[in-house]
Amino acid sequence: MQETRLDTARVRAARRVIDPVFLDTPLYRCEAMEPGLGCTVSIKLETANPVRSFKARGTELVASLLAGNGSRAVVCASAGNLGQALAWSGRARGLDVTVVASRYATAAKLERIRALGATLELVDGDHEMARERAAALARREGVRLLEDSLDLETCEGAATIGLELVDTMQSFDAVLIALGGGALATGVGHVVKALAPDTDVICVQPAGAPAMTHSWRSRRVVTTDSTDTIADGVAGRYPIPAVLDDILLVADDAVLVQEASIIAGMRMLFDHAGLVVEPSAALGIAAVLEDRDRFAGRHVVTIVCGSNVDMDAYRRWVGGACVHGS
Repeated sequence: MQETRLDTARVRAARRVIDPVFLDTPLYRCEAMEPGLGCTVSIKLETANPVRSFKARGTELVASLLAGNGSRAVVCASAGNLGQALAWSGRARGLDVTVVASRYATAAKLERIRALGATLELVDGDHEMARERAAALARREGVRLLEDSLDLETCEGAATIGLELVDTMQSFDAVLIALGGGALATGVGHVVKALAPDTDVICVQPAGAPAMTHSWRSRRVVTTDSTDTIADGVAGRYPIPAVLDDILLVADDAVLVQEASIIAGMRMLFDHAGLVVEPSAALGIAAVLEDRDRFAGRHVVTIVCGSNVDMDAYRRWVGGACVHGS
């Protein structure tokens, strides 16, 4: 395999920096889901931690490095999960954290960012506008700009998930990874292809936010004018060239799924695994639902990457009766 920007030795070293509360998340076979999917399904549960997403693996690295070199401030753009994670990691190390987000982001995510002590600035636009504003703030204030997926810490933090998958010594035929900015796919894909190269790395993106998948298929950056998906955590329009280069090296396939399949995946995870997840976390299940023949008889693992969801919206999507009182 050609070299990505990541280094497996650095990924192993990252485990010594990340707060153990974010490491060794549950991995288990979910037999109850298997009749409906036609394959063996294992779940890597990245929501079983204080910020309910995988993002803190990366922000732990960033915050540790900043605190170690005497930096006191950092700014990022976030759809919600990165902001929460950076706020959590920064608070633990005395950093001044500013998060820029769309005012249309999930309210529960924004409330949690504030509760964790970060300064929250909202923009009247989408995530790409938030990225522009965060970059402008960092330049003006002369502080560190954390760019998700571009900054290696975010990818190598996520890559520790790949180490945990490989180190179980289980044999997976495919790993299904939500694809947005690319940190999760780049990180996990790098480790899996380095240490378990026969495992298929399959990235999954909503058809309503297809920029990175179109870019992977075209082998060049393809942007979109807008996004239209409930999976806000992966709704980017401008792929980062360096990240695309990595994904081209580690991904065996990139697929697009429909909104109805995402909702069906969320419902399956609730009904058969007892999990309330955000739409991005159901992308792997959605991919199996849309192509059962491809995965028939195989053992797939899907990374449940986040559970920060607005419950009113969740009830609308999944059905109020089944989540009454959640």
